[in-house]
Amino acid sequence: MSEQCSGNCASCGESCGERKQESLLAELHAKSSVKKVYAVVSGKGGVGKSTVTSMLATAMQRAGKRTAILDADITGPSIPKSFGVGQCMADDDGIYPALSKNGIQIMSINLMLDNESDPVLWRGPIIAGAVKQFWTDVIWDNVDYMFVDMPPGTGDVPLTVFQSLPIDGVIIVTSPQELVGMIVSKAVRMANMMNVPVLGLVENYSYFRCADCGAKHELFGKSHIQEIAEEYHLPVLARLPIDPTVAEKCDNGKADELDTTQIEAAVAAIVK
Repeated sequence: MSEQCSGNCASCGESCGERKQESLLAELHAKSSVKKVYAVVSGKGGVGKSTVTSMLATAMQRAGKRTAILDADITGPSIPKSFGVGQCMADDDGIYPALSKNGIQIMSINLMLDNESDPVLWRGPIIAGAVKQFWTDVIWDNVDYMFVDMPPGTGDVPLTVFQSLPIDGVIIVTSPQELVGMIVSKAVRMANMMNVPVLGLVENYSYFRCADCGAKHELFGKSHIQEIAEEYHLPVLARLPIDPTVAEKCDNGKADELDTTQIEAAVAAIVK
C-alpha cells in the first residue's frame, strides 16, 4: 500500500496487494430475512429441474421449516402453475411473494403477468436484472431455506444468481442419457469456478416401475449417474422414477401434495 493510498479501491486503478475485492452480492430487501439459499440447476432443459425444486421445497416445508422458491426461469416459469398460486401483491414497501396451500413463499415472473401464457420477450441482461430484483425487491418473510429454480445452461441468469445471491450450495438435476454426462460436467465446473459447493446429483426419469409385475424398466437407457458422480467425487442424492402422478399433481396445481420420500437424501444433505 502506497503512502498516497486513500483506502477507496473503487476509484483506484492500482493492483496492489492490499486491494480490497469488491463484493457483487446484491443487498437483500431491508424487511426480508433469508437464512440459507440453494440453487437447483441443470445443464439442459427437460430434465425435471422444477419438479425437483418443488419436491425439495415441499419436503422442507413439511419438516417445519419456512421455505421459499425463487423462480429464476424467467422465460419458462412453471412453479406458479405447479403450486396453483395466482398473482403476487405489492405496495410502497415492496413485492410480496405468493403463498402455496402449505405456506411456501413463491416468486415468479408469471405472478406479475396479466396472462400466464404471455411470453417474456426480454434480452439476457434484462432477464438477469429481473431475477436480481426478486432478491432485492421482494419481501421474504423469515425464510429458513430458499430454493432457486434456475434456467438450464450456464448463461446470464446462472451467472447473475451465483454472483448476486449468497448461494450456500447447488443440487444438479440430470437424466439417464449418456450425453448428459458432458452437460453435467459443464454445470459442475461452473459451480466450481464460482466457488459454490455442489451437494450432489439427482437423476430424474431413472426408470419406470411396472404396476403389474413390479419390474423396473430403464426407458431412457442405462443410467450413467454413478460414473459421473465418481468422476467428480459427488454423492448421488436420488434416482427418481417416471411417475405419472407427479405430472398430474403439478399440472393440477397440487405440488404441495407430492410424495417426497425419494428425495429425503437430498434434503438431508441440505440440512446437515
